[in-house]
Amino acid sequence: MKTIVYLHGYGSSSQSSTVKYLIKKMPDCNVVAPDIPTDPEEALPFLKNYCASHKANLIIGTSMGGMYAMQLTDYPRICVNPALHMSQLTGVLQVGTFERFQPTADGQTHFTITEEIIQHFKEMEEHLFEGITSENQSLCWGFFADGDTLVNCKSEFAEHFTHVDDFHGEHRMNNQVIRDVIIPAAKRILTK
Repeated sequence: MKTIVYLHGYGSSSQSSTVKYLIKKMPDCNVVAPDIPTDPEEALPFLKNYCASHKANLIIGTSMGGMYAMQLTDYPRICVNPALHMSQLTGVLQVGTFERFQPTADGQTHFTITEEIIQHFKEMEEHLFEGITSENQSLCWGFFADGDTLVNCKSEFAEHFTHVDDFHGEHRMNNQVIRDVIIPAAKRILTK
């Protein structure tokens, strides 16, 4: 059975409706999702270990999760509306304590952003595209919503990757987009 690792967006968790929908609609795959640490300095090493220990065959990431997925270059990955510049989303990434869209697997309902965490995002963003080879470049697909008013990193993504597709929708995916766009793409990638 193939394993899909789903990486959630900012303020979300491993318990999101997207994870539940993927599990329901892809019963032939083992769909798993971690709760991503808030600090990117901790998150990327954690995700590398998580994907290795779960023997990921495909990573699907949305928004912030898409930014992390893009950097996990050893795996086939789908990046949906990747937020490549979290530190510039000043209306989203702010200092304070915030409520999650849904609790984490261990029941945490809030997360805290500090100046240090924002700085860690800035530092990560300076190195997003380092070390990309033609081999791992061919393992990365970007999907960009035509109605995404929050994040639009399509042209920057396209400078580094050749698999770039558009879909009709907004920044946050709905079940129709998952069903009609993401799942068919995942199945094509998994059968290569």
